[in-house]
Amino acid sequence: MTSQFDVAHIESATITTDVSEKILAILERAADQDGTAPLSEQAVKAVSSDSGVGHLVAVAGDRIVGYAGTTPRTQDNPPMAEAVVDPEFRNAGTGRKLVDRALADGGDGTRIWAHGNLEPARAVAAALELSIARELLQMRRPLAEPELPDVVVPEGISLRTYRGHQDDDELLRVNNAAFSWHPEQGGWTEKDIAERRAEDWFDPAGLFLAFEEGTDTLLGFHWTKVHAAAAGEDDIGEVYVVGIDPGAQGRGLGRVLTLAGLHYLRGRELGSVLLYVEADNTAAVHTYTRLGFTSYHVDAAYSRKG
Repeated sequence: MTSQFDVAHIESATITTDVSEKILAILERAADQDGTAPLSEQAVKAVSSDSGVGHLVAVAGDRIVGYAGTTPRTQDNPPMAEAVVDPEFRNAGTGRKLVDRALADGGDGTRIWAHGNLEPARAVAAALELSIARELLQMRRPLAEPELPDVVVPEGISLRTYRGHQDDDELLRVNNAAFSWHPEQGGWTEKDIAERRAEDWFDPAGLFLAFEEGTDTLLGFHWTKVHAAAAGEDDIGEVYVVGIDPGAQGRGLGRVLTLAGLHYLRGRELGSVLLYVEADNTAAVHTYTRLGFTSYHVDAAYSRKG
């Protein structure tokens, strides 16, 4: 461990394969140490893609010992930052300096995620006098017990799985209408779908679509995901995204689509499933609690006070 390090900004276009691999190796070591991924899926993708994300690296000698990425401000959402420090180089002020710089670079209102809100993150937040601006619950349930309710499709609704590119326009329309308020999920483009379709975990049989019967009008969808074993865990399923067209709310589609995905994940012989939900979305938390989910941990987004 050393206290001699510098924090430098690097452009997305100049991140070499060697640099991105070193950052990804830090993410892996941090996940093994902490039992939770330090960065979100989108933040990990940004490390090795030419994106609008601002990148910071903490360097000790010729070694990268920490990383932070900050998304740009949008019309509806503040900049969002995420950071990680190599476990070997913690407790030396690296995290505090990275977070402080990321918040400064992002400007007023910038928030920094603490995945799992672990003690080191809380310590950095306390040292920088940050406060929690947003909380995201991770909820989990085993897939064997309690028994899953049957999928009962309401009258006038047809339910099927993804058939390919021909479904993308409706999928984007509903996603962006359902998540117009959401900093990460809103504003998707064809590129966002294409990137996920190219992932090893993508399975069209795990993407469920609910249509107005006899039409091509999508009302809602449930995109499931399977995470390969990591950080001492077995493979685990995820209720990745459940999106309902605002005009179709109140028809019970969220429960139907969620259950369809849970039955599919159980059929994959997975032991458990996780999901993320905003802590203040009481209706969604209630729905998932009734389906057997319980709180597992909390991701917190911190910002400067005032």
